[in-house]
Amino acid sequence: MDLKIKINGEDWTLDVAPADTLLDVLRERVGTKSPKIGCERGDCGSCTVLIDGRSVRSCLVLAVEADGHEITTVEGISYDGLSELQTLFLENNSFQCGFCTPGIVLSATELLEQNPNPTRHDVQEALAGNLCRCTGYEPIIDAVLAAGDGGSE
Repeated sequence: MDLKIKINGEDWTLDVAPADTLLDVLRERVGTKSPKIGCERGDCGSCTVLIDGRSVRSCLVLAVEADGHEITTVEGISYDGLSELQTLFLENNSFQCGFCTPGIVLSATELLEQNPNPTRHDVQEALAGNLCRCTGYEPIIDAVLAAGDGGSE
């Protein structure tokens, strides 16, 4: 099946099998490595990407479902250097191993697009589907709050 898709601003036409996941296509066919292969059940959030600005678990999305849509990965928000949110992740020591970071950054990016001044509870809710085994979440939440308009608690 032909898949016409925009990935990080670039148009792609790919021949995909009906059972190919978006995660597999992004990693194996396109070469985008920020969406990670984690649980492969949608539980960990390490494969999170944005489809038309909404965060999804790419391991649960068939590639053909993304036909005609725009996909954004961390590479797509970093073309001109680190985004403000990514810089705040660095400044707040919001990651250690980094495995979960791309998915969390994209989930937080969606939150900040929808709600530029989130509360701590808003951030916790938005990131609830992203598991991190290293940080204890507090530095992650602090970075997202700092990226908001005024960094509200």
